[in-house]
Amino acid sequence: MLRRSAAHVVWFYGRTMARVEYVDPENAPPETASALGRLPQAHVFGLMAQARTAFTPWLRLGGALLNDLALAPSLRELTILQVGRLAQRYEWVQHVPIALATGVSREQIDALERGVVEESLFDPTQRAVLRFVADLVRDGEVSDSDFATLSDLLDEQQIVEVALVAGHYLGLARIMTALRIDPDDPMGPEALNAGT
Repeated sequence: MLRRSAAHVVWFYGRTMARVEYVDPENAPPETASALGRLPQAHVFGLMAQARTAFTPWLRLGGALLNDLALAPSLRELTILQVGRLAQRYEWVQHVPIALATGVSREQIDALERGVVEESLFDPTQRAVLRFVADLVRDGEVSDSDFATLSDLLDEQQIVEVALVAGHYLGLARIMTALRIDPDDPMGPEALNAGT
């Protein structure tokens, strides 16, 4: 049912990195194959397609988080980059081009990669979001003062959306880390509407 092509194999000290097989659309059940056929070829989709009955609903949730929020796309992408920086490089690599397309600057991305959230590069809302997400990734404990700052800048819907995006990508980061996903080249901004 499943196979690994040579392109899916990354050797690291004499073994493949990935712990599970990526689903091949050519041999997948019809619904899974149909969903995979609408997506860019990427290890994250082949990996998550192993959860066959949850795969299509998971794609719908991901599509909603990327396309249907009240949250500004640049704040969504800064949220994802912060999770990626702290939890899983795969997400960072995939979302840098998307962040750039939403208006996040190269200087902001470089600073964030260093863990520096300078006042000269990030506005107060961006800094508050990045602090909130860092706390969420760390252990979920957000100080009252940091939350008060965030709630002065975003409404409750936007705050929950930040938390939902961060939680979704943190969960995915943990799955990809535990199952040792192989790297992929960035899919780019056009991948946002793939599969929808």
